[in-house]
Amino acid sequence: MADSRTAVPPLLDHIVVATSDLDGLVAEFEAATGIRPEKGGSHEQLGTKNYLVSLGEDYYLELLGIDPDLPEPENPRPFNIDDLTETVVSTWVIHPEDADAAVAAGRAAGVDVGDLAPASRRRPDGELLSWRLTPPLHGGLNGAIPFVIDWQDSTSPAVTTQAQARLESFVICTDDPDSLRMSLAALGTQACCRMCPNGECQGCMPCLELAVSGPAGTWTI
Repeated sequence: MADSRTAVPPLLDHIVVATSDLDGLVAEFEAATGIRPEKGGSHEQLGTKNYLVSLGEDYYLELLGIDPDLPEPENPRPFNIDDLTETVVSTWVIHPEDADAAVAAGRAAGVDVGDLAPASRRRPDGELLSWRLTPPLHGGLNGAIPFVIDWQDSTSPAVTTQAQARLESFVICTDDPDSLRMSLAALGTQACCRMCPNGECQGCMPCLELAVSGPAGTWTI
C-alpha cells in the first residue's frame, strides 16, 4: 500500500461511506481490519446514524446508514441512502480554515458546493455537536467534489473517536482527471485522480475508491 501521507488530500475532514446495511458494514469493517467502528450518534432530522473510525489527528471515516429507531424523515435521506443497493464511498469532506471564503472561491471559479447551513447531532454521551456544512453531493460529479464543513466550537470526531485505523489510499477514478484537479484546486484541495484502470470510463461518472488498514488487515471498497 502507498504511504498514507500521500493518500491524504489537503484539508481532508472525513470520508463518507454510505450503506443500506449499517450493521453489516460495521461487522465487515471489523472483520477485515480488527478494529470495531465506534458508534457516533443519530441525525434525528435525517433518519440516519453513523459509526466512526479516526484515521489521524484531523480526519476520520464515517460509516453512515439508516437509523431504524427514528421516524421516517420528511425528506429523502442524504447520500441517496434510501436507494442504495450496495455500499459505496459516497463523497468526502474538507474543513478549510475559512469555510465561507472557500465556498466563495469555489463559486467564483465555477465550482458551486452550495451554502453553509447549521447542523447537529447528539453523541452517545449526550454532548451536542454543532457545525455548519454545505449540502452533501451538491457539488456533483457523483461525490468527487467534496462538501465543506465548519466545526465552529465543536471538536472534530477525528480527535474524540477512540477507534483508530490507517488511511492507505483514497483515489478518485474519472474520465477527466485534469478537469477534476482544477475544480478541487478552486476549493483549496487536491486528491489522487486517475483514469479508470479498465480504460472504459469515457463519459462515466467518477467513482471513489478507499483502502483502510488495521492490525488484522486492509478493508477496501
